[in-house]
Amino acid sequence: MKYKSLALYCGSSTGKNPAYAQEAVRFGKMCALKSLTLYYGGGSIGLMGAAAKASLEHGGKVIGVAPDFFTKGEVLATDLTEMIMVKTMSERKQLLEERADAFVVFPGGYGTMDELFEMVTDAQLGMHFKPIAIYNYLGFYDLLIQQLDKFLEEGFLRPFHRDLLIHAENLDELFYRLDTYENTNDHTWLEKIKH
Repeated sequence: MKYKSLALYCGSSTGKNPAYAQEAVRFGKMCALKSLTLYYGGGSIGLMGAAAKASLEHGGKVIGVAPDFFTKGEVLATDLTEMIMVKTMSERKQLLEERADAFVVFPGGYGTMDELFEMVTDAQLGMHFKPIAIYNYLGFYDLLIQQLDKFLEEGFLRPFHRDLLIHAENLDELFYRLDTYENTNDHTWLEKIKH
């Protein structure tokens, strides 16, 4: 698949293990070296801040999308290629979905899960056909991946919808999976729900 930009969903915290932030730095650098525009939530903190800063330091283009109620304090980055301010979190997600060619999910919490499941639900409904990759670094998402498989096993997911979410254990595999992505959605299923 040809893609020129990625949206990164991840924690506004760095987590307990410093390896998460180190990997976010590697990811940001790789985006820059691959000339991929990095879209993200606009923060200066956590994994998101680490990835954005690393991309910028290596000549990358980084675009933040943030709700305007985050303007107080030192939460927002000030040195990005572009910062787009929106009114709500919903607008932020919508804009990221429209602008980015692919989505990558690093370790995070509630907000990251909200973004992930909105993107994959929209893919399931045929609202976009872009790749969504869970980065299962150090097994962070092992239990989530097991739960997705449980959804499938119990009949709450169709196989072609389970396959909409790809996952990888290292960055080389992650970018390979994105490069070779083919959307698995069944267009006959989409037609049935649209008519």
